[in-house]
Amino acid sequence: MSAPLSAWRAWKSACLRYNEAMSQLKGIPVIAESVPPRSGEKYVTPQGFTAVRDGIKARGAPAGATPVRKPPWLRAKAPTGAGFDSVRALVKEHRLATVCEEAKCPNIGECWNAGTATLMLMGAVCTRACRFCSVDTGNPHGWLDAEEPENAARTVELMKLKYVVLTSVDRDDLADGGAAHYAACVRAIKRRNPATAVEALTPDFQGVLRDVATVVDSGIEVFAQNIETVRRLTHPVRDPRAGYEQTLEVLAHAKRDRPQLLTKSSLMLGLGETDQEIETTLADLRAAAVDIVTLGQYLRPTVNHLAVERFVLPHEFDRYRALALAGGFLECVAGPLVRSSYRAEQALNRNNAGLDNSARLA
Repeated sequence: MSAPLSAWRAWKSACLRYNEAMSQLKGIPVIAESVPPRSGEKYVTPQGFTAVRDGIKARGAPAGATPVRKPPWLRAKAPTGAGFDSVRALVKEHRLATVCEEAKCPNIGECWNAGTATLMLMGAVCTRACRFCSVDTGNPHGWLDAEEPENAARTVELMKLKYVVLTSVDRDDLADGGAAHYAACVRAIKRRNPATAVEALTPDFQGVLRDVATVVDSGIEVFAQNIETVRRLTHPVRDPRAGYEQTLEVLAHAKRDRPQLLTKSSLMLGLGETDQEIETTLADLRAAAVDIVTLGQYLRPTVNHLAVERFVLPHEFDRYRALALAGGFLECVAGPLVRSSYRAEQALNRNNAGLDNSARLA
């Protein structure tokens, strides 16, 4: 009896060791699900693959890591209130991700209390690691939630949205970059909510234009792909798989494929760009027939991300907006807290989406 008992104990011990969470993977700490990972640490997702919290690995204290006090015009209201709680409950009930949460958007309180949210498709883990973005990064190995199209459609219905922005993580692990799944979500929303306008803020699909067309032809009203920064700063800022010219070509192709479709892009300021570079980028976007552009202040999400080089003054955003409008854009929504999907449904009101930048200095 002692031999079998000894063997059983050895087997049990081996099983326990097998099921223990990994402490390290390639020298990076791996955190068990029961312990919330800190920014820059690896953890295991509920789907079983590893990811890096907030997208950028912790590498000690980088230069400029000391938190910089934000100027008063960048203060946003705390995310609380009945509307906020209601939207959060819907999002969690339907297992949806939102860019509002994952990208640490400063406008989450305003938008969720107003009953709007930007849904982030294909999970909350991106295959890219842009140095401005706090979305978790990893390789989902083809994982997709087959119920997401219907869950997204029900959420839009329950929120009674007349305008919804869909965005997504980059999914370079999928053959089509997730284009078919993205399009399925759009069609499901349209079936259940035929009067709802859909804006698709998409990945670049690695520049594969047939995949771009899959989303463009899915029934959307607005197609957006963010250029993010000026040409010179593209690769310090964006993942190496992204590209300035690649984004311009994606946007140009969307307009060629459906000329009546509104196209849109966004530019972050405060990363070290010059006024001349901003003007050139705006001109490049117009040359790609982009209709709408948004301009906002870059805010560093964690100390592992790129530092803010300057805080753009509110009146400077008004000047950049005037420059964009003079260049032929239908609208330019510009302000310190503006993000690509911020007040997106108001973009064609031709009033800077109701923003008064001068009031931020009061």
